[in-house]
Amino acid sequence: MDVLVVEDDPVAAEFLRAVLAEGGHRVTAAGNGRQALGLLRRAGLAVVLSDWEMPVMDGLELCRAVRQEDFGRYVYVILVTARRGRSQLLEGLSAGADEFMFKPVAPEELVVRLRTAERILSLETRDLAIFAVAKLAESRDPETGAHLERVRCYARMLAVGMAARPHHAAVITPEYVRMFYAATPLHDIGKMSIPDHVLLKPDRLDDREFEIMKTHTSAGAETLEQAIRQYPEAAFLRMARDIAACHHERYDGTGYPAGLAGRDIPLAARIFSVADVYDALVSRRVYKRAFTHDVARSIIVRGAGSQFNPEVVEVLVGLDEELRSLQERMDEDGELPAAPWRAAVA
Repeated sequence: MDVLVVEDDPVAAEFLRAVLAEGGHRVTAAGNGRQALGLLRRAGLAVVLSDWEMPVMDGLELCRAVRQEDFGRYVYVILVTARRGRSQLLEGLSAGADEFMFKPVAPEELVVRLRTAERILSLETRDLAIFAVAKLAESRDPETGAHLERVRCYARMLAVGMAARPHHAAVITPEYVRMFYAATPLHDIGKMSIPDHVLLKPDRLDDREFEIMKTHTSAGAETLEQAIRQYPEAAFLRMARDIAACHHERYDGTGYPAGLAGRDIPLAARIFSVADVYDALVSRRVYKRAFTHDVARSIIVRGAGSQFNPEVVEVLVGLDEELRSLQERMDEDGELPAAPWRAAVA
């Protein structure tokens, strides 16, 4: 396992490095919290062993900074300290520390603490399994390409933009963004229930077929609701259910399946629906060529207040250059022929 040791005392840092190397761990070192943050942003590290008292940025400040950022993964922080008072421990936990170790560090205790970190971080494999299931559902529709990979990146960008607005900051926390990013691939899980003659039909759906297609929202929500009954405390599942159920609702109440309007549509679904439509617009399909970023943005702006939450659209416009850059990096190679005779109803 890779461990980031944050310690300004060279002697203490070398002792920790030796203990960790003996246990088969790979060590990266930083002399203060500011250096550590830079390494976390670049190196994909997920376990931090940090001294509390350091210059420039101490361990407590580092904990707070880690919990305020979205690194795309959970960062497990162990604080090493000589402070043993209850108030100091509460302060460290409030800042976001996962574990404490008291000086002098006992090698055998450090080994045990790292095993705990490995168990906690292994839970992230849940997200990989969920993504695999979502990809299985997506694979039934050969047109969508890398839709899941793209749309969750667009959605996360919009969520972070919404979090920057003061009245959303208390709700859209870094943990909310991480959960949102993990939950969005399940938005079309209900398509597993759509028969092939509808999902794979090569031309326009008739009214009856379109009504069948629309049931993927309710089917997906019910599948996730069954999981919630088994794990009622799982906020992640509730967010995934809300997105699956409501990502085709419209802000003016004319969407499906429930005709929800405005703030009755869950926030996660309001954010996701903009990302979902943006990806559909800029992606090539059998029935259309890809629109440019500028055309897609204009279409979404025209839908503010009718199809989309105006505030999410404002965020999209404010992130114009960042979104354009992301879209260009994620653009697929090749081009499918245009065939405007098929309705884009998925």
